[in-house]
Amino acid sequence: MKKVKLSQDENLSIKISDQLLPKAQQQIDLYFSLPVEMGINASTLNAEDYFYSNIKSHCAYFSDKIHLPLVRSRFISKRMGEDSEEEKNKNKKKEQEEQSDYRLNLNLYSYQLKMALDADIKDTLKLKTPEEFYPAAVVLSEQTAGLIKKLRRYKPADSNLKSFYQNADNFLSWHIEQSFLKLLSKGPKSNAYSSERELLLAFCRSENKHRADCKYNSQTTLDDPNRITNKMRLLQRLTEYGVVFKKKTRYLDRNLRRLVRGSVTAVMMAFVMFLVLNARSNFTEVTIALVAFLGLIYGLRETFKEDLTSLIWRKIQKGRPKWRNLFSHSVNHSQILRQTLWCEYIKNRDLPESVNTLFQQRRQQNKQAAHLLHFRCDSRVVAKAFLPGYDKIQQQIFFNLTPFVRYLKRGAGRLYDLDGQKISNQAVERRYQINLVVRSVQQDKERLQRYKITLNRSEIVNIEAMPEAQG
Repeated sequence: MKKVKLSQDENLSIKISDQLLPKAQQQIDLYFSLPVEMGINASTLNAEDYFYSNIKSHCAYFSDKIHLPLVRSRFISKRMGEDSEEEKNKNKKKEQEEQSDYRLNLNLYSYQLKMALDADIKDTLKLKTPEEFYPAAVVLSEQTAGLIKKLRRYKPADSNLKSFYQNADNFLSWHIEQSFLKLLSKGPKSNAYSSERELLLAFCRSENKHRADCKYNSQTTLDDPNRITNKMRLLQRLTEYGVVFKKKTRYLDRNLRRLVRGSVTAVMMAFVMFLVLNARSNFTEVTIALVAFLGLIYGLRETFKEDLTSLIWRKIQKGRPKWRNLFSHSVNHSQILRQTLWCEYIKNRDLPESVNTLFQQRRQQNKQAAHLLHFRCDSRVVAKAFLPGYDKIQQQIFFNLTPFVRYLKRGAGRLYDLDGQKISNQAVERRYQINLVVRSVQQDKERLQRYKITLNRSEIVNIEAMPEAQG
C-alpha cells in the first residue's frame, strides 16, 4: 500500500498527494486537532464555508519516471500541411480530431517536460557543495536543451495548430529560463566554477532571445513583471488541457435539505392553524386580546422555525457525505475519477479507536483542549485504463490554513537573559501547534500518520512527522 504524502505547499497551505491505479478505491481521512486558544470552532469558522473557499482538489496523469519525459517526440511530430491534396480534402470532423490529437500530445509532452525539470531542479538544489552542484547543473541544462529542441523540431505548418505550438513553446521557454535563474540564485557560489556559471547564464539568454525573435510577448508585457507572470500562468493552464482533468463539484444534499425545510414549515403551519382556529372559537369578537394572541402565535412560529429546521438538519446531515467531485478528461469528456467528500466538526467520541490512540500518544503537556475538524475523501477511479505510457493518476488536495490563523495573537513579548552584569533581550514570536492525523484505507489496509504543524500568523514554521502507525 503506497503511502499518502503530506507536504507544505505555500506559506500557509499544505497538500496531500497520492497515486491511484485504474479501478482503484481509496479512503483518506484528515483529523485536525485545533487548540481552543486558536479560536477556531463551528461558530467562528463554518465547515462548509471552509470547504468552498480553502480546500481545492487537483487530478492529473502521473508517471514514476518523472526525471525523463515520458512522451517522446513522435507524439508531436504530426507535421500537418505535408499531407497530399486528397488528405487535405477529408471531412471536417477528422480534421478536428487530428487537431485535438495534436494538442493533446503536445500538452502531454510539455507537461511531462515541466514536471521533470521541476523535479530535477529541486534535486540539484539539494547539492550544497560547488563541486557537486555545477557539474549536475550543466548536465541538466544540456538535457533540457535537447528536449526543448525536440519540441521545436516539429513546428506545425498548419495555421490551426500554430497557436497551440506557440503557447507551449512560449511558456516552456520562459519556465526554463526562470528555473535556471532560480537554480543559480539559490545554489552555492564559487569563483572556481565561473565558466560553468557563464554557460548556464548563456543558456538562459538564449531562451530569452528565442522568445524575442519569435515575438511571443509585447514589450509592454515584458516591462511589467505582473503582466508577464500572469500571462505565463494563463499559458500554463492552456498547456494542461487534456492532462489535468476537468473538475465538477456537486452538493449532494440539496433536495434533502429542501425536503426538511418544507416538512418543518408544514408541521409548524399546521400547529399554528390549530391554535388560530381554537382562538377564533374562544373569542366571539375581534378584541385586543385576540390580536395580541395571534401576534404571539406568529411571532413564536418565526422565532422557532429556523432554529428547529437547523437542529433537525444537523442531526440528519451528521456523518453524511456533502459533496462529490467528478473528474473527466478534457478532450473526450470521459469520466476518470469520483471523489465523495465530507468536512465537519466532530466530538472526541466520534474518533475511530486507532486515531484516538494515536492522539493519546502525545506528551502530557501537549494534550490541551481542542476542537476536532474532520475531512474525508473517498476516491474511486472509474477509468479501466489511461493514456498510453501512463499507468497512474495523481490526486492532490490542497488545504489553505489562513483561516486558522485569523484569530491568533501576533508575536508578543521579549526574552531576557543575564550575562554577568549585562541584561540582554530579544523579541520572540507566538507560535501555535496543530496536531493532524492522516488516515488512509485501501483494500482493507489502514495506514496512520500523525503530524505536528507549527505555525504563526504569517507562515508554517515546521511540519514534523511523528513515528508511523499501521493497522
